[in-house]
Amino acid sequence: MVLLLRVAVLTGNARSSQVSRYSALLLASIAAYIVDSAPGFDTLDWRLRAPIHFMSLGTPAAFWIAMAAIFVDGFRLRWYHALAWLALGALGAVDTFRHPMSIDVARSALAVSLMLLGIWQALAGRATDLVEGRRRLRVWYAIVTALYGVLIIASEWVWPGGMAAAPLSLANAIGLMGFIFLFAVLGSLPSGEPLAPVPVQGRQTSPLADDAPLASPPTGADATELAALRRLIDHDKVYREPELSVASLSQKLDIPEHRLRRLINRQLGHRNFSAFINGYRLAEAAAALGDPAQAAVPILTIGLDAGFGSIGPFNRAFKAHTGLTPTEYRRARLGAG
Repeated sequence: MVLLLRVAVLTGNARSSQVSRYSALLLASIAAYIVDSAPGFDTLDWRLRAPIHFMSLGTPAAFWIAMAAIFVDGFRLRWYHALAWLALGALGAVDTFRHPMSIDVARSALAVSLMLLGIWQALAGRATDLVEGRRRLRVWYAIVTALYGVLIIASEWVWPGGMAAAPLSLANAIGLMGFIFLFAVLGSLPSGEPLAPVPVQGRQTSPLADDAPLASPPTGADATELAALRRLIDHDKVYREPELSVASLSQKLDIPEHRLRRLINRQLGHRNFSAFINGYRLAEAAAALGDPAQAAVPILTIGLDAGFGSIGPFNRAFKAHTGLTPTEYRRARLGAG
């Protein structure tokens, strides 16, 4: 009942928030799994059992998708997410009627792979995450998911009756309550996009410009640290360092890493350090590509000078930000050919 109430709350925000949308999908899948594994479920009419069973089978895929939506800013659902969901359903359907060992192994392997992908999705961006609450939550998601996933898989292969069996029913309830608690915590975290994105057309503007909107007026130490950060970015142009990280920038400012993350997140509205720094790099690269005086400068040189480590990441970031490759952007801005 708690799960369904949480699904109802999240569904109410589904249209405006993809985190709510995919979190609702995951919790609905978990609720279906609980019903599917309950004693006596097999005695129900197949027309009622089929949709619940199919929803239950897709839980690992729903977990992967939800973790990406929660922890990856700018996440978009892709075809391979749907393919993973359908593959689990297809393997489960075959297993329902034929029960070959090879299908059991394939379904378990795919489920484990998707759970691991979800855990990786939660942990991969932790170093650059500027939202402190979400950053801590990544570790708890990974721990709870790993332990609960091992318990589920072990139950299916070792204990008759799986998670509905008496020795594991309590552990199952504890694991599910862990997920519910994590989603309750998630609901209290701030969400939203950066308040001051860096435009790449026109003049080169930075998120630290004097007219950039701030999340709240800085005072005291925040004002001093923000001014020091402005000097490092706008004057010293530290973003040109390819290996710049939260740790190295905090050392330059002589402040703890957690204070730097809070400063950029709360005062400037940015949620990811890499996106924050790449904004400056892209603005500088765009200005150079649109400058007739630099028309003969190789695109690789412009990307490296702006702080990108190689041409591949530069091309991908530039196209994602502008919708054009660097070559197309230069041609459009300079009016060539």
